[in-house]
Amino acid sequence: MISAGEFKNGVTIDLDGDLFVIIDFQHVKPGKGSAFVRTKLKGIVNGGVVERTFRPTEKMPRAHIERKDMQYLYSDGELFHFMDNESYEQTAINASQVGDTLRFVKENEMVKILSHNGNVFGIEPPMFVELEITDTEPGFKGDTATGVTKPATLETGAQVQVPLFISTGEIIKIDTRTGEYLGRAQ
Repeated sequence: MISAGEFKNGVTIDLDGDLFVIIDFQHVKPGKGSAFVRTKLKGIVNGGVVERTFRPTEKMPRAHIERKDMQYLYSDGELFHFMDNESYEQTAINASQVGDTLRFVKENEMVKILSHNGNVFGIEPPMFVELEITDTEPGFKGDTATGVTKPATLETGAQVQVPLFISTGEIIKIDTRTGEYLGRAQ
């Protein structure tokens, strides 16, 4: 159990059966009345942000989120298959739970599987990946002066915006959190 007076950024709590991470908190001591804690909570499962106030003595259970490294094996339509590299145990996760988090992840790459009390609720891909461009308009030398971009399809099927000088077959670095082009791979 954790009291509202002990809140810190990044702490996960179980509030009314939902999991939240504290993204901002503020202890407020008004001139009249008792002190309170104003918080911004981000839902771990659905990603929504809510604001809520607590009395400093109010207690709630702390949620323990387990992050386990697993290898993404393959997808067969509705199920995505992962393997634990220590025990070689395979896990299948429904496509609705995965969403579009694997759009930049190739088969056989490592990801983190997020679970609470044994229930999987999310997947964290690596922060940066290097992927090959399979389709884009031809690039031209000298198209580096402007910040103009063009669409490009990656080997995973995802689409990103790249500078005009990038051409098909090049390997680029992508930030998986934003889907942003970071540069050519070394």
